[in-house]
Amino acid sequence: MVQRLISFFSRYSGLLRAGVLGGVVVALALLPLAVPAGIGAKKGAAIYDNLPTQLKDHQVGQTTYVYANDGKSLITMFYDEHRKFVPLSSVNPNVVNAVLAAEDARFFTHSGVDLQSIARAFVANRQQGEVAQGASTLTMQYVRMALRDSAVTAQEAIAATEQTPMRKINEIRLAMKLEGQWTKTQIMEGYLNMAYFGHRAYGIYAAAQIFFSKEPKDLTLVEAATLAGLVKAPSAFDPANQTTPALDRRNYVIRRMAELKFITADQANRATAEPIKLKLSAPPRDCAAVPAANRDWGYFCDFFKNWWMQQPAFGPNPVARLDALRTGGYRVVTSLDPKLQAFSMKDLLSRSSVDMRLAYGNVMVEPGTGRVVLMAVNRIYSMDQSKNGPNSDPIKRSFDVKGSYPNTVAPLLGGGDIPGYQAGSTFKMFTMVAALDAGMKLSKSFYAPHRYTSIYVVEPGGPAACGNRWCPSNASGSMTGKHNMYSGFGKSVNTYFVQLEQAVGSDKAVRMAEKMGLTWHTDVDRLHASPKHADKWGAFTLGVADTTPLEMANAYATVAAEGMYCKPSPVLSIKGPDGAEFTTTVDGKQVDAAAPQCTRAFSQDVGRAATDAARCPTGYKASRGSCGDWSTGSRVYALMERPIAGKTGTTDDTRAAWFVGFTPELAAASFIADPDYVKNVAGDGNYNMPLDAVANSLKFALKDKPVRDFNPPPTSILN
Repeated sequence: MVQRLISFFSRYSGLLRAGVLGGVVVALALLPLAVPAGIGAKKGAAIYDNLPTQLKDHQVGQTTYVYANDGKSLITMFYDEHRKFVPLSSVNPNVVNAVLAAEDARFFTHSGVDLQSIARAFVANRQQGEVAQGASTLTMQYVRMALRDSAVTAQEAIAATEQTPMRKINEIRLAMKLEGQWTKTQIMEGYLNMAYFGHRAYGIYAAAQIFFSKEPKDLTLVEAATLAGLVKAPSAFDPANQTTPALDRRNYVIRRMAELKFITADQANRATAEPIKLKLSAPPRDCAAVPAANRDWGYFCDFFKNWWMQQPAFGPNPVARLDALRTGGYRVVTSLDPKLQAFSMKDLLSRSSVDMRLAYGNVMVEPGTGRVVLMAVNRIYSMDQSKNGPNSDPIKRSFDVKGSYPNTVAPLLGGGDIPGYQAGSTFKMFTMVAALDAGMKLSKSFYAPHRYTSIYVVEPGGPAACGNRWCPSNASGSMTGKHNMYSGFGKSVNTYFVQLEQAVGSDKAVRMAEKMGLTWHTDVDRLHASPKHADKWGAFTLGVADTTPLEMANAYATVAAEGMYCKPSPVLSIKGPDGAEFTTTVDGKQVDAAAPQCTRAFSQDVGRAATDAARCPTGYKASRGSCGDWSTGSRVYALMERPIAGKTGTTDDTRAAWFVGFTPELAAASFIADPDYVKNVAGDGNYNMPLDAVANSLKFALKDKPVRDFNPPPTSILN
């Protein structure tokens, strides 16, 4: 009967290729009761002609690869379906031959429909009274995968995969049309890149990587046959779990390859005698899967992911942008320096441990670009908190909420949704820059008493209140006296900076901080920073607002860049799946998402003046003015042995300690505080830890670079 059907189809093959009999032929093959039901050629052809003839223009999802700044160290991957497109020229010919042997031996001779297979399917279906054989060619399988992947609604997804004659009719219509539009090579390439092989491997590249840890071009005959055998039923023939069925299936494919003369009988015998040898690798997915040896990279990865979701270049909203990350097939080279990261982690852990309740971190940014090269903290990036220590917040501890040590995925360094920490006197930079920007000189002087009655009104009885006025004090009586910006900043004289803030206006200091990248993380800070209240926020200059190391490093990088503010960025380059640099159009403008996004926050002269004063705290004397006989962070220059500027910062009761430092090339911010309970004391004994972290990491980062000094400010801004 099969031979009679083949003879029949051969006589009418011209009509079949023309599309006249296609619907009827497939229906007869698939429906055991098609003929008794009275489906005729005319009706079948009418149904067939009304079906779509074009596949949707749909970009199949590909994996995004994210690398460190060396372009080699893989941080992680993002994907819904792990897939990377490769041209057929990059696939071992054994793979193509094995797939032909396993799925469609007459692929290169049919026109999308295999008449002999249809005849066999017709007989089998008639005999068994059900759809036992489907007669799908590689082209038809490709069409099915394309329909599935382009489905927008649940109904479309069901229609693309359900076992019905109408689905087959639709597939053959589209397959025959596709054969007239694409070459066989294009169809084979598309098929190999879309087929599912199990273990989350979509496409031959992912399959070769997951099962054998190699490129498709390097697959052996035995490996190619193993993978080709999976397409029919990935779970049933899974070589990692179903050894005997997988071996039988592989050997069937090899024997078919010999029958089809793709290989010799001797090659087949040797190949079938080999055991299945896998070299399995699990593809990382998202930030939780950063390399086990580099769990600390997770915090940078988390920053990268949040940054991506804020970029209009990748979609109109965060959901669309995340979808683009997981399906766009990008190759992202980030700004993370793995060697610097490793050094900084070792340095931090030399003075702390991952089991310490206090978080001790360090972030480094490149001035003039905003690129983040370092995000290190004494924590392990992991969602498993089952063995974490007790929470230092007494209320949370009473409910058995674990602390954030050693494991956490909270963005302790910034770039996420945590409020951060008060940064103390590091905020004095914003007041100084605002004053310089308003036209004041570096020599602007005030007599700074130990305690000063300010113009700012507060609730009587509150912290530092004297009556209804805010009356801050200095940390030491030795600070009493006349100061200008040099000595006031170098010695961190609170009562000098409160007077400077009054002179320029606290609202101006707040607005300058915003220009330099500060954001408000709590409702209280947002209220104080609002236009209605900013001019009354006297305590702002002493760093009472919550911030993050990322924001502070970038703010000081703005000073290092002589007034050029750049948004923090985790990327050096982004390439699309075609290998070209990714650019797109947003609101009619061409956008390169990897390019620095910079605006001028203040003038170059102001930047140079602020830098000159900021040399004083570090022990690196100013080029124009006198810093005085001592400073708060003089050990920094002794450690660095190269030009350095910056500012120390401690909060009330030493709940947090900071140092933010910069050179012409890099800016870094280090802190120590309790992220679980910010009221906890960091301790006076830990005051120098942030200084050491910044000095050591900057020294390491610049060890092979020529020494650069800061540009001195013009004399016109001195007096």
